[in-house]
Amino acid sequence: MTFDVLGDLNWLAVLVAGVAFFALGGLWYSNLMFGKQWSLAVGWEAPEGERPPVSLYLMPLATCLVSAVGLAMLAVATTSDTVGEGVVLGLVTGIALAASALVVTGFFDPKKPRPMVWVAITSGYHVVGFVVVATIVSAWT
Repeated sequence: MTFDVLGDLNWLAVLVAGVAFFALGGLWYSNLMFGKQWSLAVGWEAPEGERPPVSLYLMPLATCLVSAVGLAMLAVATTSDTVGEGVVLGLVTGIALAASALVVTGFFDPKKPRPMVWVAITSGYHVVGFVVVATIVSAWT
């Protein structure tokens, strides 16, 4: 694979997939899903009544877009072009790359009150997010 594959990407699909990954994070880390458990796991409490600054969201958005580009490149390189192939690509990359790296990070992080809860929530987000991204970029050819 070379960087020439960048010319073969459906950039609209990449953008939509990256934004979908970011939006999933907004839901995943909200109090509707795992926000409270994640906060307890890292020992962080948001100040009551304060809204986080917009800058707090820029880095996650950027990384979601970078992940979408990388997964789109892998989809082209592996000729993944169906929903089923996208799901497999997302599961393989999400588990083999994101989740496994997060397990090691959590395992050796003595500063978090509940590091394995953090791992479960965070790696779950990345696995589901990678499946969403890979499915979008694979099926939207």
